[in-house]
Amino acid sequence: MKISAYPLIFVLLWLILFPLGEAFSQSNFSYQAQIIDKESELPLVGATLQLINTPFAAVADEEGMIRLEAVPNGSYTIEVRFLGYRTARFERSFPNESDEVELIALHHDEEELEAIVVRSMRSSRVIEDIPSRVEVIAGEELAEKGNMKPGDIRMLLNESTGIQTQQTSATSYNSSIRIQGLDGKYTQLLRDGLPLYSGYSGGLSLMQIPPLDLAQVEVIKGSASTLYGGGAIAGLVNLISKRPSEDGDLDLMVNGTSALGLDVSAFYSEQFEKVGTTIFASFNKGTAYDPSSVGLTAIPEFDRITVNPKIFWNPKADTELILGFNWTTEDRLGGNLDYIKGESVSDPYFERNETDRFSTQISYRKKLGRRSCFGVQE
Repeated sequence: MKISAYPLIFVLLWLILFPLGEAFSQSNFSYQAQIIDKESELPLVGATLQLINTPFAAVADEEGMIRLEAVPNGSYTIEVRFLGYRTARFERSFPNESDEVELIALHHDEEELEAIVVRSMRSSRVIEDIPSRVEVIAGEELAEKGNMKPGDIRMLLNESTGIQTQQTSATSYNSSIRIQGLDGKYTQLLRDGLPLYSGYSGGLSLMQIPPLDLAQVEVIKGSASTLYGGGAIAGLVNLISKRPSEDGDLDLMVNGTSALGLDVSAFYSEQFEKVGTTIFASFNKGTAYDPSSVGLTAIPEFDRITVNPKIFWNPKADTELILGFNWTTEDRLGGNLDYIKGESVSDPYFERNETDRFSTQISYRKKLGRRSCFGVQE
């Protein structure tokens, strides 16, 4: 008895090809979506849609429509991108029996800018509402200039338009602030609105303020004598200190120079329930330096220590009491290089400045309404 092999071959081919054909027919699915703006509901032309880790991707047409053909079975992460909008990611499973067009709305990728509050006008107001022109140095700009010159604020001010820091002594490196060409004694230098640095910028105080604990610097170019007296005829520079943060903050900066200078600064702040604190300490050292070999110092020899702790007390949401003190001690010597090194000099020329400054800060503020408050500063 002979059995034909053709029926057997036909059966084997049917058993092999039928599952493949069924799988192929199930994988031939398409996906349709329309990408629009969430607020305006307008189509986003050029938006891209991609199945993550697959070659399936498409670009939206003039109506925001996207269509993917022959999507294989399985679960995929779909990513939708468009410049200026937040990236959308979501899961979808195929086969998808629905032929409806999926609507995908993207949100604008906006960054909320922190409000800048100006305190140099004797009131805490947002900079947009200040009628006078006040320039504020803050954020990345303040950090960049602080890194360029971490020992004092001379570089920070000298990089600002309309302000010139003029060196008044060739040996002690003392500098003053000139605004609009007027002498430094007509520019008021403040710390949190208080004249802690002898009331004017013509002394060594400009070279004795490390910038690590500064939150922002406010500059008024022009007469502010109505608010701050005759020392602010040219303008004023108000140094605003950092405040304690709920998450805590710890900054440490160490800087060395080719002229054998050393700057070490540390700042710590933390806000507890009703009490917060900030502690700033710095040590700055300079070695007598004569780059031109003329026998006189271009950079004097000095050692400076600065300590500035503060306590913030908020017994109520509308009441704040700040207590703090600032101590700065410095010994600065410039002049004949041989004399500074201790060698015998018949007729030495030198300039020595010894500073031991101690100041206290007391500030009390109570809000009386949305636009009024009562405050006392000493």
